[in-house]
Amino acid sequence: MTLSSDPRTSIAALKASFSTKINSSRSSPQPTEILSIALPGSDCLLKAKVPLSTLTSFRVGGPAEWYVAPRRLEDLQASFEWATAQGLPITMLGAGSNLLISDRGLPGLVISTRHFRHMEFDADLGRVTVGAGEPLPRLAWQLADRGWQGFEWAVGIPGTVGGAVVMNAGAHGGCVSDSLVNAHVLLPNGSIEILTPAELNYRYRTSALQGDRRLVTQATFQLRPGADPAYVLEETSNHKHHRLKTQPYDMPSCGSVFRNPRDYKAGWLIEQSGLKGHQIGGAQVAQRHANFILNCGGATATDIFALIQHVQQQVQQQWSLWLEPEVKMLGEFQPI
Repeated sequence: MTLSSDPRTSIAALKASFSTKINSSRSSPQPTEILSIALPGSDCLLKAKVPLSTLTSFRVGGPAEWYVAPRRLEDLQASFEWATAQGLPITMLGAGSNLLISDRGLPGLVISTRHFRHMEFDADLGRVTVGAGEPLPRLAWQLADRGWQGFEWAVGIPGTVGGAVVMNAGAHGGCVSDSLVNAHVLLPNGSIEILTPAELNYRYRTSALQGDRRLVTQATFQLRPGADPAYVLEETSNHKHHRLKTQPYDMPSCGSVFRNPRDYKAGWLIEQSGLKGHQIGGAQVAQRHANFILNCGGATATDIFALIQHVQQQVQQQWSLWLEPEVKMLGEFQPI
């Protein structure tokens, strides 16, 4: 069901309509339709109660109160305006590869950048400007195919450019802050701000944008062009094969769960604590790499959260070190 509406449409009225739809569907075998709102002057639809489990790599999580996947900057700005007018919190969702979303879902508006995909290459400067929704592996392969060095490390990271900019993603000794020139971010008032790495205050797997209401729309990177494409493709392929060999990708996960503390690898600490294979519900510490938690089938976000806490407690007891999660946890979780 679609409602044509002003961005300031009363949420109470919309919820009442949605509730009526749900109640009427209980006596009918037909699947419930998702309520959606068409924002005036755009092709953008705001949808209610969209399941988020299919949009995260963990394959868990409850529904978004409201969800939108804009294709244009104007649509993104209109979505911002609507959420702001309603006083709703906003959550940004890229590939969903570094997230654990509560089984209760998320309040407010969830904005997906999956359609913000474009690449613009400047051969004279050796720079590429990329949309926030562009997958990192695709960007890595595109650069390698041109013989541009500096992004080979990103080929095995199953995230998007926007998320990588926010968390300063990295692997194999490289990271976003090594090559980022600037990032365009959307402010809550609808304007665009261009930030440099210094302004982003980059540190290990974090930046000034974490926990911030500013949203990345695109980023520009400085590469080193002029190499033999065959050589860069081989190096990129080697990084990909190394990750496939040493990390489990046959079951849903979020990648590395914990940040590496100083002087130690989180996976080594977890393994030495005897936690490989430890399981709570459908969640399991991976046998191949102990810093991965796998959804072995039927896991809930609560299972995964409980296992994260158990790992933290066991490592703390044995090593007097508290592992900080690299995965971002969104929504309500009850301490175990």
